[in-house]
Amino acid sequence: MDWKSVKFDWNRARAFLVTVEEGSLSAAARALGMTQPTLGRQVSALEEELGVVLFERVGNGLILTPNGLELVDHVRAMGEAASRVSLSAAGKSQSIEGTVCISASEVDATFRLPSFIAKLRNQEPGIDIEIVVSNDASDLRRREADIAIRSFQPEHPDLIAKKIRDINIRLYASPSYINGIGNPDSVSGLSQAEFIGFDRSDTVLKVLNGFGSNLTQRNFPIITKFLLMQYELVKKGMGIALFPEDIGDADPLIERVIPALDPIAILPLWLVSHRELRTSKRIRVVYDLLQEELTKC
Repeated sequence: MDWKSVKFDWNRARAFLVTVEEGSLSAAARALGMTQPTLGRQVSALEEELGVVLFERVGNGLILTPNGLELVDHVRAMGEAASRVSLSAAGKSQSIEGTVCISASEVDATFRLPSFIAKLRNQEPGIDIEIVVSNDASDLRRREADIAIRSFQPEHPDLIAKKIRDINIRLYASPSYINGIGNPDSVSGLSQAEFIGFDRSDTVLKVLNGFGSNLTQRNFPIITKFLLMQYELVKKGMGIALFPEDIGDADPLIERVIPALDPIAILPLWLVSHRELRTSKRIRVVYDLLQEELTKC
């Protein structure tokens, strides 16, 4: 290989790639933890090094030039290779001190992780924890997180996963709300009840009607994907919502609607990590302790 012919800076190539994938200089700067002017200078410097124009400005946006389109796949391959190098090196680390990043949903992060973090910090004070809270799945192969708590089994062969358990999903409301709708003993008595929904699709409605209710979209006057807001709304007597059994049963301010009703759904709980990272002592310590704590929940 003619190493002298490689005359561009990888950091500048990375700035170009992240700008393409994030869609703007501002979003790329946030993703890389730098200022927008600094990132813009890196992209401009790469254009100068390569002798090509990579972006055209259209209004407030950026569009790849033909040269940019031709180069982006090559730079993306470089990024994937760099990620593999990072993963491999991290996997071989036997140092117990350092940072571990965990990706978790709003519910898992709020209700399941605090006790685990307290125990981990007590046992292993040299391990720092970063929590990525998102209801979307983080890409572990691209190092968006080291460990993830998920509700589905990953299919990629580079990922390893352990099914922790199944979680029952039930209907919950405040005691005052349940009394206000006549304390129904079957789903047929919920026709006048109000529910807090995730979206305007009919998914939850159809599931509930499958249990014998006769609900319509009019029974869902409040819609939010923000699960913690649903939780607070339920505690304030604003309606009925679906919550994991272990979380709903533990809160004295809410209770099951129709206690004898079977679970509305069953949600699996998976613990996932990249195969390379499983050989890291630090990651292994966190993974094993997290598995132990989630099993207890």
